[in-house]
Amino acid sequence: MRKCAAFLPTLDFVAVSDGKIVGNIVYTTAKLVADKGTTHTVLSFGPLSVLPDYQGRGIGKMLIEHTKKIATDLGYDAILIYGDPVYYKRFGFVAAEQFGIRTADNMYADALQVCVLKNNVLSGLAGRFVEDEIYNMDSSAAEQFDKTFVPKEKLSDTPSQKHFLEMIQLRRKAEI
Repeated sequence: MRKCAAFLPTLDFVAVSDGKIVGNIVYTTAKLVADKGTTHTVLSFGPLSVLPDYQGRGIGKMLIEHTKKIATDLGYDAILIYGDPVYYKRFGFVAAEQFGIRTADNMYADALQVCVLKNNVLSGLAGRFVEDEIYNMDSSAAEQFDKTFVPKEKLSDTPSQKHFLEMIQLRRKAEI
Protein backbone atom coordinates (compact mmCIF):
# COMPACT_ATOMS: atom_id res chain seq x y z
CA MET A 1 0.00 0.00 0.00
CA ARG A 2 2.80 2.41 0.86
CA LYS A 3 4.16 2.01 -2.67
CA CYS A 4 0.97 3.07 -4.46
CA ALA A 5 0.65 6.59 -5.85
CA ALA A 6 -2.44 7.29 -3.73
CA PHE A 7 -0.63 6.63 -0.44
CA LEU A 8 -0.28 9.71 1.79
CA PRO A 9 2.80 9.53 4.03
CA THR A 10 1.70 12.71 5.84
CA LEU A 11 -1.33 10.76 7.11
CA ASP A 12 0.41 7.49 7.95
CA PHE A 13 0.73 7.06 11.71
CA VAL A 14 1.44 4.38 14.28
CA ALA A 15 0.56 4.31 17.97
CA VAL A 16 3.35 3.16 20.26
CA SER A 17 3.12 1.91 23.84
CA ASP A 18 6.27 0.99 25.77
CA GLY A 19 8.27 0.91 22.53
CA LYS A 20 5.81 -1.45 20.83
CA ILE A 21 3.65 -0.55 17.82
CA VAL A 22 0.10 -1.19 19.00
CA GLY A 23 -1.96 0.56 16.31
CA ASN A 24 -1.83 2.24 12.93
CA ILE A 25 -3.81 4.22 10.41
CA VAL A 26 -3.05 4.54 6.70
CA TYR A 27 -4.62 7.05 4.30
CA THR A 28 -4.90 7.19 0.54
CA THR A 29 -6.52 9.60 -1.84
CA ALA A 30 -9.70 8.46 -3.53
CA LYS A 31 -12.18 9.94 -5.99
CA LEU A 32 -15.73 11.15 -5.74
CA VAL A 33 -17.07 10.94 -9.29
CA ALA A 34 -20.05 13.27 -9.22
CA ASP A 35 -23.19 12.60 -11.23
CA LYS A 36 -22.78 16.01 -12.85
CA GLY A 37 -19.53 14.83 -14.47
CA THR A 38 -16.86 16.30 -12.20
CA THR A 39 -14.28 14.35 -10.20
CA HIS A 40 -13.14 15.39 -6.74
CA THR A 41 -10.25 14.14 -4.64
CA VAL A 42 -11.24 12.90 -1.20
CA LEU A 43 -9.46 10.91 1.47
CA SER A 44 -9.96 7.36 2.61
CA PHE A 45 -8.31 5.43 5.39
CA GLY A 46 -7.81 1.79 6.04
CA PRO A 47 -6.51 -0.08 7.63
CA LEU A 48 -7.13 1.38 11.03
CA SER A 49 -5.92 -1.26 13.43
CA VAL A 50 -5.20 -1.69 17.11
CA LEU A 51 -3.77 -4.84 18.65
CA PRO A 52 -6.51 -6.78 20.49
CA ASP A 53 -4.88 -6.40 23.91
CA TYR A 54 -4.86 -2.61 23.43
CA GLN A 55 -8.39 -2.16 22.12
CA GLY A 56 -10.86 -0.18 24.19
CA ARG A 57 -8.18 2.25 25.38
CA GLY A 58 -8.89 5.07 22.95
CA ILE A 59 -5.96 4.34 20.62
CA GLY A 60 -8.13 4.14 17.50
CA LYS A 61 -9.86 7.36 18.55
CA MET A 62 -6.52 9.15 18.96
CA LEU A 63 -5.34 7.98 15.54
CA ILE A 64 -8.55 9.11 13.84
CA GLU A 65 -8.82 12.47 15.60
CA HIS A 66 -5.13 13.27 15.07
CA THR A 67 -5.27 12.51 11.36
CA LYS A 68 -8.61 14.31 10.86
CA LYS A 69 -7.00 17.50 12.17
CA ILE A 70 -4.00 17.11 9.88
CA ALA A 71 -6.25 16.33 6.90
CA THR A 72 -8.26 19.48 7.61
CA ASP A 73 -5.07 21.55 7.94
CA LEU A 74 -3.86 20.13 4.61
CA GLY A 75 -7.05 21.37 2.97
CA TYR A 76 -8.84 18.10 2.27
CA ASP A 77 -12.64 18.29 2.04
CA ALA A 78 -13.89 14.90 3.20
CA ILE A 79 -12.96 11.41 4.32
CA LEU A 80 -14.90 8.42 2.98
CA ILE A 81 -14.50 4.95 4.43
CA TYR A 82 -16.17 1.59 4.68
CA GLY A 83 -16.79 0.82 8.33
CA ASP A 84 -19.23 0.15 11.11
CA PRO A 85 -21.57 3.16 11.41
CA VAL A 86 -22.04 2.55 15.14
CA TYR A 87 -18.29 2.84 15.72
CA TYR A 88 -17.47 5.68 13.33
CA LYS A 89 -20.38 8.01 14.16
CA ARG A 90 -18.54 9.06 17.35
CA PHE A 91 -15.88 10.59 15.08
CA GLY A 92 -18.29 12.62 12.98
CA PHE A 93 -18.94 10.08 10.23
CA VAL A 94 -22.43 9.76 8.77
CA ALA A 95 -24.00 7.61 6.09
CA ALA A 96 -22.67 8.67 2.69
CA GLU A 97 -26.17 8.01 1.36
CA GLN A 98 -27.26 11.27 3.04
CA PHE A 99 -25.25 13.05 0.33
CA GLY A 100 -26.27 10.69 -2.48
CA ILE A 101 -22.83 9.08 -2.45
CA ARG A 102 -22.74 5.49 -3.61
CA THR A 103 -20.19 2.73 -4.07
CA ALA A 104 -18.16 2.48 -7.28
CA ASP A 105 -20.69 -0.08 -8.54
CA ASN A 106 -23.59 2.33 -7.88
CA MET A 107 -24.95 0.81 -4.68
CA TYR A 108 -25.90 2.41 -1.41
CA ALA A 109 -24.02 0.66 1.37
CA ASP A 110 -24.63 1.05 5.09
CA ALA A 111 -20.89 0.70 5.66
CA LEU A 112 -20.02 3.62 3.34
CA GLN A 113 -19.43 6.52 5.71
CA VAL A 114 -18.32 10.11 5.19
CA CYS A 115 -16.79 12.69 7.50
CA VAL A 116 -17.12 16.19 6.07
CA LEU A 117 -14.08 18.32 6.91
CA LYS A 118 -15.37 21.54 5.32
CA ASN A 119 -18.97 22.71 5.70
CA ASN A 120 -21.25 22.31 2.67
CA VAL A 121 -18.43 20.87 0.56
CA LEU A 122 -20.54 17.89 -0.54
CA SER A 123 -23.63 19.89 -1.48
CA GLY A 124 -24.60 18.89 -5.01
CA LEU A 125 -21.85 16.28 -5.28
CA ALA A 126 -23.92 13.10 -5.32
CA GLY A 127 -21.99 10.40 -7.11
CA ARG A 128 -19.80 7.34 -6.79
CA PHE A 129 -16.93 6.82 -4.35
CA VAL A 130 -13.99 5.17 -6.10
CA GLU A 131 -11.09 3.90 -4.02
CA ASP A 132 -7.58 3.39 -5.34
CA GLU A 133 -6.90 0.07 -7.09
CA ILE A 134 -4.69 -0.95 -4.16
CA TYR A 135 -7.88 -1.95 -2.32
CA ASN A 136 -8.80 -4.47 -5.02
CA MET A 137 -6.95 -7.28 -3.33
CA ASP A 138 -5.78 -10.33 -5.24
CA SER A 139 -6.28 -13.10 -2.67
CA SER A 140 -3.59 -15.34 -4.18
CA ALA A 141 -1.07 -12.47 -4.12
CA ALA A 142 -2.02 -11.78 -0.50
CA GLU A 143 -1.51 -15.44 0.35
CA GLN A 144 1.95 -15.36 -1.25
CA PHE A 145 2.79 -12.18 0.67
CA ASP A 146 1.70 -13.79 3.94
CA LYS A 147 4.16 -16.64 3.29
CA THR A 148 7.05 -14.18 3.63
CA PHE A 149 6.33 -13.93 7.38
CA VAL A 150 6.64 -16.34 10.27
CA PRO A 151 3.50 -18.51 10.15
CA LYS A 152 0.70 -17.52 12.50
CA GLU A 153 -2.60 -19.13 13.27
CA LYS A 154 -5.34 -17.57 11.15
CA LEU A 155 -8.52 -17.01 13.08
CA SER A 156 -11.90 -17.36 11.47
CA ASP A 157 -15.47 -16.84 12.60
CA THR A 158 -14.48 -14.30 15.23
CA PRO A 159 -17.26 -11.94 16.33
CA SER A 160 -15.64 -9.03 14.48
CA GLN A 161 -15.28 -11.07 11.29
CA LYS A 162 -18.92 -12.14 11.48
CA HIS A 163 -20.02 -8.55 12.05
CA PHE A 164 -17.91 -7.37 9.10
CA LEU A 165 -19.50 -9.97 6.82
CA GLU A 166 -22.96 -8.83 7.94
CA MET A 167 -22.09 -5.16 7.35
CA ILE A 168 -20.83 -5.64 3.79
CA GLN A 169 -24.07 -7.39 2.85
CA LEU A 170 -26.15 -4.31 3.70
CA ARG A 171 -26.24 -2.84 0.20
CA ARG A 172 -29.03 -1.79 -2.11
CA LYS A 173 -29.22 -0.57 -5.67
CA ALA A 174 -29.32 3.16 -6.16
CA GLU A 175 -32.17 4.40 -8.32
CA ILE A 176 -30.39 7.19 -10.18
